[in-house]
Amino acid sequence: MAWTWRFEKADGTETEPAVRPEEFPTQSDAESWIGEVWKELLEGGADQVTLQEDGTTVYGPMSLHAEEKLTDD
Repeated sequence: MAWTWRFEKADGTETEPAVRPEEFPTQSDAESWIGEVWKELLEGGADQVTLQEDGTTVYGPMSLHAEEKLTDD
């Protein structure tokens, strides 16, 4: 089994990542990697990612943009 990420623009079109990904042996390895490089991917033009196992979508798209904090003022 191979775990991979698909890198997308906000409209869902595929884009080349700023950081070269690899195939990961486990879902945990793939998720750890995205946690380490998401800011570089975002700065390089990716807006969201989708996790795939052997070409089948596991989850996503998941935004790389930080959630806006809502406050009651």
